[in-house]
Amino acid sequence: MKLELSGITKRFGSLVANDHIDLTVQPGEIRALLGENGSGKTTLMNVLYGLLQPDEGEIRLDDRAVVIHSPRDAIAAGIGMVHQHFMLVPVFTVAENVTLGLERTRRFGLLDRRQARRDVRELSERYGLDVDPDAYVEDLPVGVQQRVEIIKALLREASVLVLDEPTSVLTPGETEDLFRIMRELRAGGRSIVFISHKLKEVQAIADTITVIRRGKVVGERPPSATDTELAALMVGRDVQLRVSKARATPGDVVLDVRGLTVVGDQGEPAVDDVSFQVRAGEILGVAGVQGNGQTELCEALIGLRSATGSVFLKDRDLSRAAPRERLRAGIGYIPEDRQEDGIVGEFSVADNLILDLYDRPPFASGIAMDLDAIRKNAVSRVAEFDVRTTSVGTPARTLSGGNQQKVIVAREVSRDIGVLLASQPTRGLDVGSIEFVHRRIIEQRDQGVAVIIVSSELDEIYALADRIAVMYEGKITGFRPPTVSVEELGLLMAGGGGSDGRPEMAEPTGRNEHPEPAPQDDMPGPASQQDPPAPAGQHDLSRPAGQPDAVPPAARPDDSEAAGPS
Repeated sequence: MKLELSGITKRFGSLVANDHIDLTVQPGEIRALLGENGSGKTTLMNVLYGLLQPDEGEIRLDDRAVVIHSPRDAIAAGIGMVHQHFMLVPVFTVAENVTLGLERTRRFGLLDRRQARRDVRELSERYGLDVDPDAYVEDLPVGVQQRVEIIKALLREASVLVLDEPTSVLTPGETEDLFRIMRELRAGGRSIVFISHKLKEVQAIADTITVIRRGKVVGERPPSATDTELAALMVGRDVQLRVSKARATPGDVVLDVRGLTVVGDQGEPAVDDVSFQVRAGEILGVAGVQGNGQTELCEALIGLRSATGSVFLKDRDLSRAAPRERLRAGIGYIPEDRQEDGIVGEFSVADNLILDLYDRPPFASGIAMDLDAIRKNAVSRVAEFDVRTTSVGTPARTLSGGNQQKVIVAREVSRDIGVLLASQPTRGLDVGSIEFVHRRIIEQRDQGVAVIIVSSELDEIYALADRIAVMYEGKITGFRPPTVSVEELGLLMAGGGGSDGRPEMAEPTGRNEHPEPAPQDDMPGPASQQDPPAPAGQHDLSRPAGQPDAVPPAARPDDSEAAGPS
């Protein structure tokens, strides 16, 4: 089916989300929509799918003008959409989810469950989707849940399939599986609109790339276009795709973690006797396949999960402290799930910028909040951190993912902190936002903050870390310098490599509550004693999430270890 969008315009008050956009997708074509977070890509597809009504413009299918008032109209017209956040009922089976709203019945109005299972099995086998119709959705890895969404669209005979940021929660292996499925669908004559902000992915799968910036189409390019050209079109300026940073000059120990153990949701040890230290002016990168205790480690460090062991911030024991006390003690926290743990969606941007300072001067006096001071702070931070919003009074939930992350980063680094704990800080962000977040993290290090970066993306670990700790099954399997080979790091991520994950300590700092441990070859001592750090690395930020230059197969998760949604 040929899809044409002509002059599509959508306004939200004074904000023009789509500005006279023209787009044509031919039958059997994969068309990539590339743009920053908040550029208008998803809004355009929501118009196509009937979730929003355009203020101007026309939609044509096979040269015939159509009016789409709702998703029901879109489905009837042959348009299917797989949303970034899946629209599935967790407690239903795959077959029940796929046929929801299209239930076939037998005599006396009874549901024909056998036919539903047959439909799922047939589509699954035809396109190599490998989905069990009787499995409960809540038990499926994220990559398989996405296949369920694709089957839903195919069962409804979609000729045009819209995939909205489909790889944002997928592992590298799942991404390759998705691309294989997309190629098979294209070979069958289906038109696919692939929404993404990841340069390498659109170059790998698209036939044509349409770039959208601030609601306007700014260019079309073939997949052979360079990273630099595409990034500049996306952002409207030259983007530094490689991180540059000066050598670290670590100071005294700021964060001292000993024997930290966290029990997981199923009663297993999610974090198992982990010990490490982080010095002022250095970045410790925690690498590992998602699901090996990194999330629980971060939540325990900030006090969201109970744990045994000790956590010292300089000479202050925070082992039993509540999250508020840890924040007040000087820990900045950028959480893994920004929407769940980083912002209050219904609160304004201004309110979200003071969530951990709302009851302190200058934002409060006694029991009264100073609304003028809160507004002035928000105006300043929005300008300084380039948060794109129509007003500081706008609810945070209406911002794009990249701008929500900028609000969190602005809040956490704008106060006096000694430790910055950043978990998956650039997940789901475009190249411009990644560049911004990385620059701010490095600035914090250079100002003497002890930084911990937890990331499942090896490119990010290599780009930012001054030291690397690898987690596998809740344990630290080794500490390495950033010059370590990808092969060795991948082996550690898979639990091999001759682990040296014994408690890693620094030189004594005058506190004698704990015995002095043996030195470690790969642990830098004080700045005056350490070997010269390796030259600052420059690593490509345009690569899709979790896909370094060469990750060995042992380090790649299979479907059973899929990352959770961001």
